[in-house]
Amino acid sequence: MRYIESFREGMHVSDVFLCKNRQICLTKSGKEYGNLLLQDKTGTVDAKIWDLGSPGIGNFEALDYVFIDADVTVFQNSNQLNIKRIRKAEEGEYIPGDYLPVSSKNIDAMYEELSAFIRSLKDPYLKKLLESFFVDDLEFAKGFRFHSAAKSVHHGFVGGLLEHTLGVVKLCDYYASNYPLINRDLLLTAAMFHDIGKTRELSVFPENDYTDDGQLLGHIIIGTEMVGERIRTINGFPEKTASELKHCILAHHGELEYGSPKKPALIEALALNLADNTDAKMETIIEVLKGAGDNNGWLGYNRLMETNIRKTTQSFL
Repeated sequence: MRYIESFREGMHVSDVFLCKNRQICLTKSGKEYGNLLLQDKTGTVDAKIWDLGSPGIGNFEALDYVFIDADVTVFQNSNQLNIKRIRKAEEGEYIPGDYLPVSSKNIDAMYEELSAFIRSLKDPYLKKLLESFFVDDLEFAKGFRFHSAAKSVHHGFVGGLLEHTLGVVKLCDYYASNYPLINRDLLLTAAMFHDIGKTRELSVFPENDYTDDGQLLGHIIIGTEMVGERIRTINGFPEKTASELKHCILAHHGELEYGSPKKPALIEALALNLADNTDAKMETIIEVLKGAGDNNGWLGYNRLMETNIRKTTQSFL
């Protein structure tokens, strides 16, 4: 099949894709058109059906696999598909694994690296708490390994939650080694737990959308509750440590307007916020740059980065 990452302006595409989203919208003149988001394992692409009354437009729903005939165009510096024909694909026309975006890194190797950080901790209570999730709870461990870290913003792929968590843990380990006042065990534990609520905030692939609890509570509250419930099963777990750990999770977005119920009041909470923000924003811009393909010019204003973006000029002396 021809993957989305290989699309170039002027291409004609005849292939099967996963329809992530489907909406009926109105043009400025009041005419209805179809607004779709199509996906394969290399990414997503916006698609339009300008003539919904065409005989080539069949019936399908969101999360169906669809066969399309379409032309690749460019709108606001991003690829877009102009769909001429579309129908629901038949079983045997596609392999589901081709349509799930997957981390480019080895999932088993990342999980072992995360496990090594757990083994490095000295605090027996924090270590036991982490092991109760990542070692002893096989159902949680399996879900964590394959979950995404977001619906669309960053690390929105199979293994994305693990990749993001490991990236944050590595940054936190660096902070702890350079700022001796930091409690390394507390910071690394908070880093491993900071986004576990996303295992319940977002549904599994291929849907990867917000659950009811995700909409009503959000991953910060969900994750804090998950950790609090497990702490209560560990006899003698220090109350102060429990409060400090939960504070780090509650404050990891840094600002109230970014969804944090609390602002960082501990040095470990501040370090976690900085590490989380760094890893998330670096991945966000990397995904934007990769999605630009051969476009080496300015890519336009990016809402998430709040700036105009382009690739760095490559020079070889």
